[in-house]
Amino acid sequence: MSITGHQLIEWGFAPGIWFKDALPVANRLAAEGADEAAIRAAVAGMAPPATVPLKPAGEVAYHLNIEAEHPHETDNIAAVERHMAALMRLPTAVAGAIMPDACPAGAALGTIPVGGIVATENAIHPGMHSADICCSVAISILGDVDPKRVLDLGMVLSHFGPGGRAPDRRLAPPDDVIARFDGNPFLSGLQQPAAEHFGTQGDGNHFFFVGRLKSSGAVALVTHHGSRKPGAMVYKRGMTVAERWRQTLSPETPEHNAWIPAETHEGRYYWEALQTIRAWTKANHWAIHDLVADALQVTPEDRFWNEHNFVFQRSDGRYYHAKGATPAWADFAADSSGLTLIPLNMAEPVLITRGRDAANGIGFCPHGAGRNFGRREHMRRNAHRAEADILAEETKGIDARFYAGIPDLSELPSAYKDAKAVRRQIERFGLAEVVDEVVPYGSIMAGDWERPHRESRIAAKARRQGDQAAG
Repeated sequence: MSITGHQLIEWGFAPGIWFKDALPVANRLAAEGADEAAIRAAVAGMAPPATVPLKPAGEVAYHLNIEAEHPHETDNIAAVERHMAALMRLPTAVAGAIMPDACPAGAALGTIPVGGIVATENAIHPGMHSADICCSVAISILGDVDPKRVLDLGMVLSHFGPGGRAPDRRLAPPDDVIARFDGNPFLSGLQQPAAEHFGTQGDGNHFFFVGRLKSSGAVALVTHHGSRKPGAMVYKRGMTVAERWRQTLSPETPEHNAWIPAETHEGRYYWEALQTIRAWTKANHWAIHDLVADALQVTPEDRFWNEHNFVFQRSDGRYYHAKGATPAWADFAADSSGLTLIPLNMAEPVLITRGRDAANGIGFCPHGAGRNFGRREHMRRNAHRAEADILAEETKGIDARFYAGIPDLSELPSAYKDAKAVRRQIERFGLAEVVDEVVPYGSIMAGDWERPHRESRIAAKARRQGDQAAG
């Protein structure tokens, strides 16, 4: 006989997306000759539990690896702690940690902060890696080359800002990576944006950084970006599926904290999709690096990379959601070099570190410098100063460029936490060992590509108001 969803409902099971996993099992047992009692027992073992509430406040603790060294950091840390305390109440949460670069990433209570890590049992929370899945940093050691030449090439060969590359400038993603898109519901149909956005870096705090190794003087290229539109679409699809599960499993859980049970049909597909997006993003870094190396006619002496916005699984079987936090154990991935990168700001060295797998960091270290104020607040605090003066002061001694041709003051060093304080706290809390540094020559960032659109809208609004007043 063929067992359908209607049959399960007749047997008293509440319908839900878990039927996708239960029906193949039920029909396999039926085909093998199992009786109804055995089939019903097997299905009952797969049925989701009764809805689960949030945990009591304080039941699950988290580690605090940050200290306020200046008065304005106190409010920032308090906001981070409010979010983290709410996250620890999730039914899936078993551990958490906050890094020295922590800062809030949203207003909704329980939004995982930058510099936050949440460990869960049998649950993948798409909202905890956000749309910028696998935001990561990659380095190629180029050797004895002209750093200005590398930066010049970056302005030509890389791509920042919205959208993908123009058709005549597109790069082909690896065939073996694109082949993995087929048959996965979270990746299906995304081959085109995966091709259009390959070789792009986006905007915000993503960069093309050139410097010299402190140890040897060799020139190095460091890039920072995530998975662009393909990753954003996987995140969107993941949140849709997670929301359906939330309604079934834990309606009390906030929507932005919805999760996909990892051991379900959807969970396995989502985990596979994350690994494919990781492979695409890694290839995206190396595609840009290879364009530069080929133009220089050099072979990189060494290269490695690491993600800091992802979901990791450790030998304990738990899922570690890192929002802007760097894995600090040696075998966090099959392609791990044992070294990781921690950029601070465009005027400070990129740290090359070896993680210490600290228990108080649940295995992580910081990903960068973080912020004490949001972008708008930073701009408001500097509104009284001339843009040229700010730019000259903060980029003194480095070759700072903006791909759009318009500076983005919200990405200058003063927009971030004090780099020296972050370094002190990395050491104070025993999170990582700095083994080398990439001393800055210069960097490229997207720049404020939206400014012309903003100014155009403002001018149009002023004209309309003037016309109305004249009429």
